[in-house]
Amino acid sequence: MPERITKNTLTDLLKIEKQPCLSLYMPTHRTSPEREQDPIRYRNLLGQLQQHLDAQFPDADQDALLRPFNALLADRDFWVYQKEGVAMLGGENFFKVYSLQQRVPECASVNVHPHLSPLLRITQSADRYQVLCLSRDEVRLFEGNREVLDEIQPDPDVPLNQEQALGSELTPGDQSGHPDGFSAAGDRGDTYMHESGGSGKQDEIDSDRDRFFRAVDRAIMACHSKPSGLPLILVALPENEAFFRALSHNDQLLDQSISIDPAALNINELRKRSGEVIAQDYTARLDALLDQHGAANGQGLTSDDITEIGKAALAGRVATLFVEEDRMIPGELDHQSGRVTLEEDNPDGPDVLDELIVHALRNGAQVVTAPAQRMPCTSGAAAIFRF
Repeated sequence: MPERITKNTLTDLLKIEKQPCLSLYMPTHRTSPEREQDPIRYRNLLGQLQQHLDAQFPDADQDALLRPFNALLADRDFWVYQKEGVAMLGGENFFKVYSLQQRVPECASVNVHPHLSPLLRITQSADRYQVLCLSRDEVRLFEGNREVLDEIQPDPDVPLNQEQALGSELTPGDQSGHPDGFSAAGDRGDTYMHESGGSGKQDEIDSDRDRFFRAVDRAIMACHSKPSGLPLILVALPENEAFFRALSHNDQLLDQSISIDPAALNINELRKRSGEVIAQDYTARLDALLDQHGAANGQGLTSDDITEIGKAALAGRVATLFVEEDRMIPGELDHQSGRVTLEEDNPDGPDVLDELIVHALRNGAQVVTAPAQRMPCTSGAAAIFRF
């Protein structure tokens, strides 16, 4: 079963010790007839993996290394339920599969470390987000980017309704209260006032709502927001939004919500509305980072020189690394000296920008990908130094 990509995915993969590592990436399709071609193209990529193994690790246990890859070839359900792409990484003591919401070029690679370039750009992309659709008695969760939005299965610890959250403590449904489960408005037009004595079980109903929202907030934060590190967009009626925000402790919850009944939006409308919210949030966050870059530049703590950034990344001096979206700079970074050798005549070779991302992440830097027109330079990379 494909694993979920979290903010620790790259960190964990970077820790894998040297060994024969097989990496396979390919675009996939959600619908027929294109979907039927995916296993055929996968078989061809497996053949390339075999050739690379023969050339680079002829003495390795090739059958054992290829076994989990070959097993997926006959797994019909695996190919039926793919998204825009798939990444498969395997070695002597690990095998990982990631279903991707972004298309990736075909790639079959064998080396002493997993080939992480496609995952690097995906995990550092600023347009990824999650959406929490919340009503008084239902929870749905989505994850997407600027192109696609998919409903995902919440972690088993996330209560999907009040009954799951409260169990036997849930107020019986035959008790009286405001028909919407909220206190009635006051004579002055004040909304959601608690009615005093004689109103049946309204206080208990409101308490159920609050306890349900608290349970949802705790579980979403622990099981989804913290592991993924993704911004969370709330979709809820204004009254539910107000109560949920008053109770929430989730730092990933964006200030801007979509104030509407989630049931009123189909998946395309939800993606469009969510995309507008995340675009505004991304612009604001990037503006703030560029302001930091400007201030640091005045203190001599920035650079757009690839070689200088490479040395600083290895030394742990990079606090924030800006990388231009969809930009590739062929070349190699010497892992000892940080010296960069550009190889413009080898467009299929290593990408220096990916090397910078790897070393920046290893040393705890923040990495931000940005379109060319929003970059603070034209070199493809810029850095804010810690010292």
